[in-house]
Amino acid sequence: MLNSLRQIVQEVNAASELDEVLVIIVQRVKAAMNADVCSIYLRDENDQYLLKKTEGLNSDSIGKVGLSKGQGLVGHVASREEPINIDNAVNHPKYQYFPETGEEKFNSFLGAPIIHHRQVLGVLVVQQQDNRRFDEGDEAFLVTMSAQLAGVIAHAEATGVLHSAKSSKSETRFTGIAGSSGVVIGRCVVSSPLSDLKSVPYQGYSDLDKEIAFFHRCLAAVREDVNNLGKELENRINKEERILFDAYLAMLDDESLGREVIEKIREGCSAQYAWSQVILEHVATFNSMSDPYLRERASDVRDLGSRVLAYLQQLSTQKRVYPEASILVGEDLTASVLAEIPQEKLVGLVSLRGSSNSHIAILARSMGIPTIMGAVDFPFTKLEGHELIIDGYRGTIYVDPSDALREQYQAIVDEDKDLVAGLETLKDLPCETTDHHRVALFVNTGLKADAMISIERGAEGVGLYRTEVPFMLRDRFPSEEEQRIAYRDQLEAFAPHTVTMRTLDIGGDKALPYFPISEDNPFLGWRGIRVTLDHPEIFLTQVRAMLKASEGLDNLRIMLPMVSNVAELEIAQMLIYRAYDELLDENYEVQMPPIGVMVEVPAAVYQAREFAARVDFLSVGSNDLTQYLLAVDRNNARVADLYHSLHPAVLRALKFVVEESHLEGIPVSICGELAGEPSAAILLVAMGFDVLSMSASNLLKVKSVVRAMSLEQAEALLGEVMNLPDADSINRCLESSLKQFGLTRLLRPNVEEELS
Repeated sequence: MLNSLRQIVQEVNAASELDEVLVIIVQRVKAAMNADVCSIYLRDENDQYLLKKTEGLNSDSIGKVGLSKGQGLVGHVASREEPINIDNAVNHPKYQYFPETGEEKFNSFLGAPIIHHRQVLGVLVVQQQDNRRFDEGDEAFLVTMSAQLAGVIAHAEATGVLHSAKSSKSETRFTGIAGSSGVVIGRCVVSSPLSDLKSVPYQGYSDLDKEIAFFHRCLAAVREDVNNLGKELENRINKEERILFDAYLAMLDDESLGREVIEKIREGCSAQYAWSQVILEHVATFNSMSDPYLRERASDVRDLGSRVLAYLQQLSTQKRVYPEASILVGEDLTASVLAEIPQEKLVGLVSLRGSSNSHIAILARSMGIPTIMGAVDFPFTKLEGHELIIDGYRGTIYVDPSDALREQYQAIVDEDKDLVAGLETLKDLPCETTDHHRVALFVNTGLKADAMISIERGAEGVGLYRTEVPFMLRDRFPSEEEQRIAYRDQLEAFAPHTVTMRTLDIGGDKALPYFPISEDNPFLGWRGIRVTLDHPEIFLTQVRAMLKASEGLDNLRIMLPMVSNVAELEIAQMLIYRAYDELLDENYEVQMPPIGVMVEVPAAVYQAREFAARVDFLSVGSNDLTQYLLAVDRNNARVADLYHSLHPAVLRALKFVVEESHLEGIPVSICGELAGEPSAAILLVAMGFDVLSMSASNLLKVKSVVRAMSLEQAEALLGEVMNLPDADSINRCLESSLKQFGLTRLLRPNVEEELS
């Protein structure tokens, strides 16, 4: 049965449509389990479990028999959310007879729920005429099949394939995770990495003959490359391995893959898209084969496909034209891809991977760009140029919206602008409670453009300057002078206000293309201070550049990321003093800046007092601290609903750090995204944080909330919240309290009401 399972999985993965998958499942499972019937029931838009495919029951009943949850044996499986195995189905109290199916002659019943992300999408059933109780192996096999089917159905449902009934609205809706709040309407621009066969966007062409000639040129160039490579290796590989190069050349023949691609080009798509589709079809075919040797050939086809695609992409003469309102969409967006589109045209982002606390989402919030993360089922390669609506409040994407929907969302866009304009009156007022308790509002920055926006919105300093961003935007390590210039720009822009520069924090979800770090668990691996202490030449160069940049301004603070023990701190301090002494010897008139530690791992929480005794300030990085305290990867869309920055454990850790730091007389700030949440800001003020540092787009919202209540009221709210058992209770408590102050509109527009 194991071989049958493997073969079915391969066939399912190679199938291109849901209906094809259903046919494969019912036919192969029936045969593998030696059953008389195999059927699939899928939940429809009315929450009925409808018979969608069967092998063994009357085919005329497909689409006509439906059961609600709890109704009949199928509904019983859906209700219990576990397999049900019965050797005499007719006598079971839940049995319900449907004459149109012809199932009265089948006595044995085994059903397994099809579950995806805790939702029952359907039921997979096998039946037999004999009074047979299926064994444990049969159950395990059917459960495995239902798990395979779950992902395929979920994807089909998300992309609108599952329900044939058309909506009254013309638009198609997709969901992801809200990464950066706000609403925007624009055109889809696909970010396609070089040689990535799965990310090639659908495009047309202006001249068929030119497109075919261009394809032939690229094919000939790769043939020449393969020929030359074969000759170079001729004396170093055996005869059997040389056959591979002959196979490559055969596939590149105009009458082989070339003919299939040209047929697709004639249908209207570009050479790049046609090539990618043909190659992916062949890869799927090889992957589905039972012979191990032939299955291995899939990697050869994929390799060849990438080689040709690289030529098609690099030699393309089409210059990309960006719409006025461009929404950049890609499988895994990074900081460097933001440079693809002119800044004045980039209005929104959609990433298929990541979550609201991924690095790209944090950058998007700092730039005020509405963003959706984790849109795993979004068919972005087919949507180049299509109109999109990005709802960054609810994590929703609409493709080709109707006029009515566009008007409703345009009203929300206009309302957001009015809200921001109304808050502008606060920018020159102090951030203090009604009883005059003062708290400083700083900004988190990384891009040069952040500075002007931050200053215009009344920022009092920089709580986090992400120095890795200039590193990410290059194809090599920046020199000391290049770094000095970048840092000087920031220091001058905010002078005389403080600028807190975090030393290079790479690893995790922040990779440098020229300094790759490949690890099974990067967030618990080589990142932050661990990397720079292992490479003191990188650390010293960066610190020297920071100190040089601060000459005559003296508004620099240096902050060390991912510190987990006192030894790391002391080594880093020693290197900073070494760089400082070097510059003094070189006759630079620099001052030793304050040095601080980021508290972002649990170990640092419980050593806060020891760190505070050795540094000038502490700063909590709540994004990573939440991730590590809750054991939730903040880039994993599957567990995004478990990432709660207002989890009781997180709040207790934050309060503890403030208390420990203040016992040493050391100021403490918070520079994670939590500081920019207006509701959370009240709790942070009540805890005693001296500085809240956030994205520039949230400055005025936070100031408005802080100025609306007294410290006494904030402390009372904190006391109530700290006794609550979970994040949901805490959120409800905050929303209820803020409603009393008329502040709920600042938290999140009630989009659902506006669209009803």
